Amino acid sequence: MKNRLLKITLLTIVTAAITGFTSALRADDSTNAPAAGTDNKPQKFYGQVSAVDTNAMTFTVDDQTYTLTGESQATRNGSSATISDIVVGEPARGSYTKGADGKLDVTKVRFGKKAGGKSGKKKHSDTGSTDTNAPSATSGGQ
Repeated sequence: MKNRLLKITLLTIVTAAITGFTSALRADDSTNAPAAGTDNKPQKFYGQVSAVDTNAMTFTVDDQTYTLTGESQATRNGSSATISDIVVGEPARGSYTKGADGKLDVTKVRFGKKAGGKSGKKKHSDTGSTDTNAPSATSGGQ
């Protein structure tokens, strides 16, 4: 009887130790989470540039101020761009993350008109000078 009680006590202590150890590891994992601002996914933005501050490396779209960082990928009309290339009134579209300091850090941004045609529309229909679909769509009522 003593032997059985000793085994049960020992088993209980070992089980409690294992449970406590794994709980401590899980608690430690939650405190090692990424710092604020680095765990968020990039968010998209689109609109016209309303202001540019070359000293602060920022530009404004729809009352939101975005910061260009050393990691930002910026292009204007298909070429690499810097803060001094940004023109107020031109379209801007891209993505950003919120930094630990609360700033909206640009990850990728394109300035200027969309690529693929004069107006940016019908990006995939400019395959050649003959369009077999266009005559049949317009000549149906004549």
